[in-house]
Amino acid sequence: MTSRISLSRSPPSIVTAGTVVSSVLAVQTQGAGFVDLTREVAKFADEVSASDGALTLFIRHTSASLTIQENADPSVLDDLMTALDRLAPQNAGWSHDAEGPDDMPAHVRTMLTATSLHIPVLEGKLALGIWQAIYLIEHRTRPHRREIVLQFAGSVR
Repeated sequence: MTSRISLSRSPPSIVTAGTVVSSVLAVQTQGAGFVDLTREVAKFADEVSASDGALTLFIRHTSASLTIQENADPSVLDDLMTALDRLAPQNAGWSHDAEGPDDMPAHVRTMLTATSLHIPVLEGKLALGIWQAIYLIEHRTRPHRREIVLQFAGSVR
């Protein structure tokens, strides 16, 4: 038996994607953990005068990843790191350890998360929920320089 739900949807809007703008964001991490990229991504959308379209982020690495997660309670990020530690622990007998004991777990954690994100842009703003933020997740214990390709496709103001 299914329950009744209430649904509503805004009218569709048509956007001609006449503009594609790209940039590479370099981030120096401090080691394992989350780096909030939301402000910098929103700044990119503003600088390119994004109106309506899609913004894509793609990280050029196999031992760091991207995610959209809660931005209000820092304990959420701590718990997510704990979950990743449990899912891909350093001392699990990995055969690939060329760059240290955190090497293979970092690859597994990247596989479990994401290397790209797609965020709608509506009326010049990232269409994120109120409690959502965009994060780079560094999976290696040492600091690294990471590159994220930002690309907006859509209409501009």
